[in-house]
Amino acid sequence: MKKIMIINGPNLNLLGVREKNIYGSQDFESFFEVLKQKYSTVHLSYFQSNHEGEIIDKIHEIGFSYDGVVLNAGAYTHTSIAIGDAIAGVTTPVVEVHISNVHQREIFRHHSYLAQNCVGVICGFGLNSYTLGIESFL
Repeated sequence: MKKIMIINGPNLNLLGVREKNIYGSQDFESFFEVLKQKYSTVHLSYFQSNHEGEIIDKIHEIGFSYDGVVLNAGAYTHTSIAIGDAIAGVTTPVVEVHISNVHQREIFRHHSYLAQNCVGVICGFGLNSYTLGIESFL
């Protein structure tokens, strides 16, 4: 059975509540339940943190034993060299995902410190960006 971890970064615990015009009205926990049903033959895990070091620790913890990581690092995408280094330091492949199309947003969101160490980047498909990320490992 494939093991895939979804990691969400800062403020993504507020999905369904914050900026619904950008992120939609569904909370992630209920969406994750849908994903687990859809991919019942995959061991899906979920982790969310607003703290950069906790995200790095989780990447280190699972980065040699999982088949894939679907990572939405939120704003850390555009600021965290350390998360990019954590991705580079593990063997588990990582797909960077974003709910919104970051290239249609503020200019500072156009650069990712993670992408060069990821196997791919998916953005702009709403919560389906996560589905596409999972599919990339199957």
